[in-house]
Amino acid sequence: MDWSRVDYLWIIVMFLSPTHLDQKLSVCSKLCFAIGGAPNQVAGSATAFFLQIYLLDIAQINPFQASVVLFVGKAWGAITDPIVGFFITKSKWTKIGRLMPWMMGCTPFMVVSYFYLWFVPPFTSGRFIWYLGFYCLYQTLITCFHVPYSALTMFLSTDQRERDSATAYRMTAEVLGTLVGAAIQGQIVASAHTLKHCPHRNLTTGHLGNSSGTEVIRSMAISQDFLSHAVRVTLIQSNFVLFCTYAVELRDHFQNIVLTILMSAAVSIPFWQWFLEKFGKKTAAFCGITWIMPFTVMLAFIPNLIVAYVVAVSSGISVAASLLLPWSMLPDVVDDFRLANRSSKGHEAIFYSLYAFFTKFAAGISLGVSTLCLQFAGYDTGACRQPPPVVYTLKLLIGAAPVACITTGLMILLVYPISEDVRLRNKLALEELR
Repeated sequence: MDWSRVDYLWIIVMFLSPTHLDQKLSVCSKLCFAIGGAPNQVAGSATAFFLQIYLLDIAQINPFQASVVLFVGKAWGAITDPIVGFFITKSKWTKIGRLMPWMMGCTPFMVVSYFYLWFVPPFTSGRFIWYLGFYCLYQTLITCFHVPYSALTMFLSTDQRERDSATAYRMTAEVLGTLVGAAIQGQIVASAHTLKHCPHRNLTTGHLGNSSGTEVIRSMAISQDFLSHAVRVTLIQSNFVLFCTYAVELRDHFQNIVLTILMSAAVSIPFWQWFLEKFGKKTAAFCGITWIMPFTVMLAFIPNLIVAYVVAVSSGISVAASLLLPWSMLPDVVDDFRLANRSSKGHEAIFYSLYAFFTKFAAGISLGVSTLCLQFAGYDTGACRQPPPVVYTLKLLIGAAPVACITTGLMILLVYPISEDVRLRNKLALEELR
């Protein structure tokens, strides 16, 4: 593969300063690369945090139909990841590379599908089909953008440290995009979800109620390492607004708590970049993922406003690690595969699409199952209060279920084969090949 030719042309189009793949990337290069992922996260954060409650309480489809929309949409997105990755590897070269046409071509249609995903049609009987169709279309178009964009990391530089640094820039930009999306959508949802027909509950800044009131080959290995983590992240994101609204009486604060989590994540990414360089990626992943465990349980069983913000800051630190580390470890997996299969070239997009496949599939399962749990617990669409079984289910989905998923993921992470010694040996071997 001619590394000087591949989608480096795309970087030139993005007005990056000229650089050779074996030289240090400029800050301008890293920033321009990072900015490309932010718009996707603006939309992604809105769907992650607010689509479930939108389907239930605004579109007013029943919990079973909502679970089908969320699961089938995510599962369809997962299926399209390896398919898009395969077609990218078979794509012809253009003047702007092999990846850029995919990103440019899907973006206008993605905007349209996203708009109609949040549009309430005037009819009621076909709303389930409406949202299922547009959510699947949106997931397909997101895949057509995200797989080539994330695979571009491998073409920025041949130096592992430079790729890790570019990934850190990208994650920071994506967290900021998530922050913007949550801020805008959160304020809209907060105002739209204020049930004016419900009696106002007098809340204090102390105790706020009790339990009765209320993501073959080694790319598959790293995907499995973070599979359980993807489940726990989705469980928390998708159920958090419902949890704040019905389980712990934080209806008036959920948008600010979400912003606190994301702000904490944004400022924590440089710390985790330093940590992985100092102690290694596997150690950083282990520490970052375990950090959140006690705090999720604390929020579920100590429904206090002060505790909620403490948990938000602490959760943001763990979220930053979970965003940075998988994408930082994936290029190492690609390098390891290239050394083991030296005649095989041009499969970067396949690796990234496989990782996305497993995380999306895990997210789809968690979304579908969690919403079904609410159905079985007796969730009442549009009601001011939910029955005690729903409150108890929300606490399990926020507290106990993520802890179980994290524990499973950590046991898988222990057998992740690429240690720092292996990574250094691979780096030296690749330098000899070049």
